[in-house]
Amino acid sequence: MDRQALHKRSLRESFDRAAERYDEVAVLQREVGERIMERLDYVRIAPQTILDVGAGTGVFSQALSRRYARSRVLALDLAPRMLIQARRRKGWFSRQAFVCGDAESLPVADASVDLIFSNFTLQWCGELDRVFAEFRRVLRPGGLLMFSTLGPDTLKELRQSWRAVDERPHVHEFLDMHDVGDALLRAGLSDPVMDVEHFTLAYDDAMQLMRELKIIGAHNAATERPRGMTGRASLKKMLAAYEALRRDGVLPATYEVVYGHAWGPAADNEVRVPFP
Repeated sequence: MDRQALHKRSLRESFDRAAERYDEVAVLQREVGERIMERLDYVRIAPQTILDVGAGTGVFSQALSRRYARSRVLALDLAPRMLIQARRRKGWFSRQAFVCGDAESLPVADASVDLIFSNFTLQWCGELDRVFAEFRRVLRPGGLLMFSTLGPDTLKELRQSWRAVDERPHVHEFLDMHDVGDALLRAGLSDPVMDVEHFTLAYDDAMQLMRELKIIGAHNAATERPRGMTGRASLKKMLAAYEALRRDGVLPATYEVVYGHAWGPAADNEVRVPFP
């Protein structure tokens, strides 16, 4: 099995394990998803088909169904157990579908989607160019892509603390906003707009942070990441380094959230007005 296949299998297993408890700790994911939903207030669209890529437990697939009551929403996720949790939500309409699939190879027809929504998924994809090429393929002319992902300042305190132990990548490396924007252009998506927002979450101790990361399925996808169990001495050294960052009685954990939107290729007779 090649590295990419191993990477996908590892991600799927990680998020499958996280499915039942995901909503307990997905506070930032929910907040950022709601902010993307608010951005939809500034654009006039009446999508017939919506694709929620990385739908997880279906929170925003359901919210999109309520906002666009006449639309069909496809909730797509790599992890089948996430979709099982999504199906258990009450209040679904009859126009929803649950699809187990990969963002890098969407099981969706060409030019069939009016709106792609993706919240905190792209950072786990191995080939962003391939993902955006797929998004362009499935978007109808003038269709809209809206997404969030994580930038390189994410978990910088945890990364810094692990460097007190060794130089191996214990924390996933996230792409810079400008690299994401460049990938949108390479894919041929139109009028991309990017911006960034920083959040700082507070924890009683570093172990609480790592427990929540494990519950949520957050995964270090680096092929050079350490394998096997972390030794007690190494863990103790990392915890001591993180403790030195304590302020006002809590430990900070930074998240750099990158927002983006872009359009599919415009139809020949279409005039598009950008939104703020």
